[in-house]
Amino acid sequence: MKNPLPILYILAVLLSASTEGWCADFQKGWDAFNNEDYTAAFQEWKPLAEQGDAKAQFLVGMMYSDGTGVPQDHKEAIPWYRLAAEQAYALAQNNLGLMYYEGQGVIQDYTLARKWLQLSAGQGVPEAQFLLGWMHYKGQGVPHNYKEAATWLRLAADQGLAVAQTNLGLMYLRGQGIHQDHKEAFKWFRHAAEQGEGIAQINLGLMYFKGRGIPQDHKEAANWYWFAADQGIPSAQAKLGMMYEYGRGVFQDYVSAYMWYSLGASQGHKIAREYRDILRKKMPPSQIEKAQQLAREWLVKHRG
Repeated sequence: MKNPLPILYILAVLLSASTEGWCADFQKGWDAFNNEDYTAAFQEWKPLAEQGDAKAQFLVGMMYSDGTGVPQDHKEAIPWYRLAAEQAYALAQNNLGLMYYEGQGVIQDYTLARKWLQLSAGQGVPEAQFLLGWMHYKGQGVPHNYKEAATWLRLAADQGLAVAQTNLGLMYLRGQGIHQDHKEAFKWFRHAAEQGEGIAQINLGLMYFKGRGIPQDHKEAANWYWFAADQGIPSAQAKLGMMYEYGRGVFQDYVSAYMWYSLGASQGHKIAREYRDILRKKMPPSQIEKAQQLAREWLVKHRG
């Protein structure tokens, strides 16, 4: 399974929601927030939060969590999230659960994390559904249960959450809690990969490479490895290097192979380093120098 989500500050629902019925002060805060005047937004929302407005309480908590408009203070975020969560505000329940899960601003507590995430997940928040699935998968605060994990992951995956789709694909690939099904694994990896999820892109490439659930296609494999490698994922960089070294799905190109091996090796990937060092013996110094230059250019482009 891929690592769980970081603390999320979910604005999508609010951004897409109608402002009908919102008070003028809330709208002033929203306008200020959209204009990146976060201090003014906080000044508009804080009094509303103190008066019991759940949306404002959530947003004040988010701003403290994120350090937006105020100094970052996870401990101060907790009571605001809790006030909104106790009013059944689903996004606040999700963020409060995540903070208990991560131990941000509070002592880590999987039992309380599960309590708030369960409430949020029951209202359909996909991030909460995913993390509940992850907790069942790992046995964190709940009994280890692959079947229950798959149930929650599917709910989040059906809503389009890429990390849930990736992990559901892995469970189908491995037959964990559900019947092993390579076609289903491929379907979910594809959904997540098209959203830019790197781990899904690697696994999609691997399925094309080995012909699992689909006809073997090295060109497609190399294509998906490239997407993941270009995100800086070292295992994908190693795999793409191999494709170039042996001319599978791409034209054989030692310079490109050495470049991708070097990038993976720079992040501590042992296989990438070993393959790079073996390939070095087949290349003249001019090609090695070119590959190293390309690797440096890639790093400058991607890391500033």
